[in-house]
Amino acid sequence: MDAPRIKVMAAGAEVTIAGNAAGLRLIAERLEGLADPELAGGYHMHLDEGIDLEDGSGSLVLERDETI
Repeated sequence: MDAPRIKVMAAGAEVTIAGNAAGLRLIAERLEGLADPELAGGYHMHLDEGIDLEDGSGSLVLERDETI
């Protein structure tokens, strides 16, 4: 299996999250974790350039917010 690769790009009001299959699965797993009924609102995860995201990416925060 390929290593997860994810890139976040922003142009004006549009944000694109691109990734290979492993990268998209990784995001899906993290989102599924945030949807866990045991977690309270306000819980979040940071994905950062050079760590979780490809070089040249913007940072990405995935957040659970029950007020939305």
